[in-house]
Amino acid sequence: MTPTMVNAYYSPNTNRIVFPAGILQAPFYDQDQQLSLNYGAIGVVMGHELTHAFDDQGREYDMYGNLNQWWNNETIERFKEATKCVIDQYSNFQVNGKSVSGIRTLGENIADNGGLKAAYHAYLKLSKNSSKDYFLPGLNYTQNQLFFISFAQVWCSASTNEAMALQIDKDAHTPSMFRVNGPLQNLKEFADVFQCPQKSNMNPESKCEIW
Repeated sequence: MTPTMVNAYYSPNTNRIVFPAGILQAPFYDQDQQLSLNYGAIGVVMGHELTHAFDDQGREYDMYGNLNQWWNNETIERFKEATKCVIDQYSNFQVNGKSVSGIRTLGENIADNGGLKAAYHAYLKLSKNSSKDYFLPGLNYTQNQLFFISFAQVWCSASTNEAMALQIDKDAHTPSMFRVNGPLQNLKEFADVFQCPQKSNMNPESKCEIW
């Protein structure tokens, strides 16, 4: 990647995470904006790339970047069992009648879910000593709510039907709307913050959790 690219990646061969300068800009990150906005955007991206080291492919590499089974067999079986929930959940997502491949997108979906959870708990840990809940002008949202709004804003996009169909058929990433709704449906803290009714679409009774 070039320094100007708005992207990031994890390299299992070298066990490293790379963030080009392009993504360390607003709206992903700004040293002058509130923690909730930074953690909801660049924080989730960082958590996403970190979680790739423990997804269905990254877990096969050890700390030196070598293919090596460093998990015991019981852990591997428990991991595979947990991934079935994610596969089934995302396979039920559809766009224009076409279903997402829960198997092909598994690694990215694991990273999306793990990254959101890690970033939110990191934000809570950092902000727990704050005695004041700041509000943005004109917006009646708490800082915890703004974290999730910032996260969702990152994936705002527009695609033609043809581009969306191609993505569903070929891309390892789930379409943007499900990169938002999928992880949020699995995070109890989101439902609590926005008071989503139990068994509603954004607060299903059955939630998937790997990390």
